[in-house]
Amino acid sequence: MNDLLISRFSVKVLRVLMSGIFIVAGFNHLFNLEKTSERLANANFIDIIGAIIDPKWLIISSGIVMVVAGIGFSLGIKTKWSAIILITVLIPITLTVQVGQLSTLGPLFKNIAILGGLLFFVLNNTSNVKY
Repeated sequence: MNDLLISRFSVKVLRVLMSGIFIVAGFNHLFNLEKTSERLANANFIDIIGAIIDPKWLIISSGIVMVVAGIGFSLGIKTKWSAIILITVLIPITLTVQVGQLSTLGPLFKNIAILGGLLFFVLNNTSNVKY
């Protein structure tokens, strides 16, 4: 079976560029808590979320997770696990904030594309890229 040759540099660039969105979004959650809370208040499923957990605590904890996992992902530290953690944050955010709202159709497909990139790192062992 032939090994697929992939540039190590391209894998690193992909990882670094993808992580940026999580690091920036995470800091945004932490330093713009009120603005993020307002966006969440307009989400379709906020009543369900609010019944389970305080939305502000959810914003703060997801912000911390995005910053920490985003930095780890960027640096290639436990890349697969960092990607899995980022997926577990990305999916609920996408479902609650962007699904079912016509105005967020673009961001919805952006998140779907990001999910595809994260899945690349979950499904492939990028630590042994050949070329």
